[in-house]
Amino acid sequence: MLFNKTLLSILFCASVLHTNAQKQLNPMMGWSSWNTFRVRIHEDLIKASADAMVDKGLKDAGYLYCNIDDGYFGGRDAEGKLFPNPAKFPNGMKAVADHIHSLGLKAGIYSDAGSNTCGSIYDGDKLGVGVGLFGHETQDCTTFFKEWGYDYIKVDWCGGEATKKSEQQRYTAIRESIQATGRTDIRLNICRWQFPGTWAIDVAESWRTQTDIGPNWKAVVHQFDNNLFLAAYAGPGHFNDMDMLEVGRGMTHEEDKSHFGLWCIMSSPLMIGCDIRTLNEQTLSILKNKEVIALNQDPLGLQAKLISQEGDKIVLSKPLQQLNGTLRGVALFNKSEQPQTIRVRFADLNISPKATVRDLWQQKELGTFTDYYEATVAPHGIALLKVSAKEAYEPLKYEAEYAFMKEYLPKSDSCATFKAKEGSSGGYMMSHLGNNPNNWAEFRQVYSKKGGDYRLTIYYLSGENRNLTYSINDGKEILLTDLNSGSWDKVASTSNTIRLKPGNNVIRMGNASAFAPDIDKIEVSRQ
Repeated sequence: MLFNKTLLSILFCASVLHTNAQKQLNPMMGWSSWNTFRVRIHEDLIKASADAMVDKGLKDAGYLYCNIDDGYFGGRDAEGKLFPNPAKFPNGMKAVADHIHSLGLKAGIYSDAGSNTCGSIYDGDKLGVGVGLFGHETQDCTTFFKEWGYDYIKVDWCGGEATKKSEQQRYTAIRESIQATGRTDIRLNICRWQFPGTWAIDVAESWRTQTDIGPNWKAVVHQFDNNLFLAAYAGPGHFNDMDMLEVGRGMTHEEDKSHFGLWCIMSSPLMIGCDIRTLNEQTLSILKNKEVIALNQDPLGLQAKLISQEGDKIVLSKPLQQLNGTLRGVALFNKSEQPQTIRVRFADLNISPKATVRDLWQQKELGTFTDYYEATVAPHGIALLKVSAKEAYEPLKYEAEYAFMKEYLPKSDSCATFKAKEGSSGGYMMSHLGNNPNNWAEFRQVYSKKGGDYRLTIYYLSGENRNLTYSINDGKEILLTDLNSGSWDKVASTSNTIRLKPGNNVIRMGNASAFAPDIDKIEVSRQ
């Protein structure tokens, strides 16, 4: 009986965490104090910024969260209860939240998973020492969400390492403390400066994928590059966070547009980081473009995938509105210093050869095109399109770098991850699959209109004999033995007949006892 009760408790807790993470479906939109002001914040600044969100039309455009980052702390009293810096926030944090709420906005707050905040370490804010969540989870969450009334929390990791606990342990404990307040509408952002692990999907609504961004083109591209192949871990209620927006903080107009456009099509949270009190109309025209924002707020909640890359010419796309429908969001992104003509082929989008194209920046129809559309894109620029066709086709190819890898961690040598590989399809492959029962990968959303028999072809690389197992929709596991392409630089293939059901299917691959071959891609063609 003890075992059964414990098991039920674990299952209930996991269910509660999962339900909370799925409740709010779209990437959050708002403003945060950190990028511009760091710890130099105060009550009047936050209230004025909230006012500006309304006055400049940002609230009407969908920006609802006004977030106070590090720098508000005053310390803890004799009972360990947090209090704000009285010089900066003389009326207390509840008064600030009340003002934000009075404008029809939501209020966000900050803490650290350890004892000391980032501001105490990097900005010399001595009042950030000892005010983190570690050892005060229940007490602080009660203060933040029941007494002060905040609706969101960003939790940093600057003091996390000193706790000697894993990220999963710390952030799960924090989520449980949030749940214990009775609030089911709180959004949690994990600020771990890298993809934290697939466990985060059931714990938080968003998580950082890289170190802090900066107000320059190199930093924007760095954030984008590090999130490019993480689409499998984003979806309704949980999103890869490429950090706060630097739009309006000194880059060129084209760079600001590209920055914003990439964050939108990649379904990253849209948290404005500039001083919104002084935003000019040109910058507002970017931040308030409703058709570009619609890419970010699409109900599918999907992150765009790489369709093609030729040097610095990049094509990204994702389905819109209906998973296997005929509508696509497309970005033609030019990383280079020169104008580039970039083409998107409709066959690569799995749609019929004739399609209509709409320019989302200009909000106008461009016409109907056959086989492809191309545009000349400015240096550091981005064209954003909505492409609509009469018919969608079943995808033939599924790249391994976009498989859901259960144990995935960036740059790992012990669990499945993706790596650049010259000569492979798309230039990347999946490596270090297998060697334990949980280190599997799934190709999710393998689509068949009517179901039936298909030919599954697995493209792999291995310089020695290795085994691989696969299963279809949790069915019988099939063992493939002695897979050897002759070289770790050579791609080979093996094919088998499989049966798919109508709709989306899941193909799982792994090897419970040893490492599997590296996987380049799979192809699924009707028999």
